[in-house]
Amino acid sequence: MRNAGIWVGAMILLFAGTIFAQSLSYDYFSDFGPGPGLFPLWLSGMLIVSGVLYIITAIRKDRIDLSKVFPPGPGLRKVISIIAAVVIFLSLAPVAGYIPASVIMLFILFFADYKWYWNVGISIVVTLAIFYVFQSLLNVPLPEFSIG
Repeated sequence: MRNAGIWVGAMILLFAGTIFAQSLSYDYFSDFGPGPGLFPLWLSGMLIVSGVLYIITAIRKDRIDLSKVFPPGPGLRKVISIIAAVVIFLSLAPVAGYIPASVIMLFILFFADYKWYWNVGISIVVTLAIFYVFQSLLNVPLPEFSIG
């Protein structure tokens, strides 16, 4: 079970199976031609076939050792911090809103590169700039504070 190809293929199958199951709830045909379920159904079906073929290939010949997938030492810490920052952002954004979640995410991402006071300043300025561009100029709604 140290073959990374099998794990990647399993993740592809899980993702494609989820999309396939959700696409079944949409109409395949509409009054004017193809419905909203046509493309997700076919694309996820092709992705399922690709995932199965990838797993077969990983079992037969292309063995990728799981220990060689991630970088060693500081690189691994950076990968873990990126994953942690994204998970924290996705967990906090619906509850706390975009601005606090984004500041915390950027603080985690910049933690090793800047001193803490520069890190806080950069995180706040970048977050407010992005919020202004999306909210005011592009009229794209971002998650807001849901408690009150």
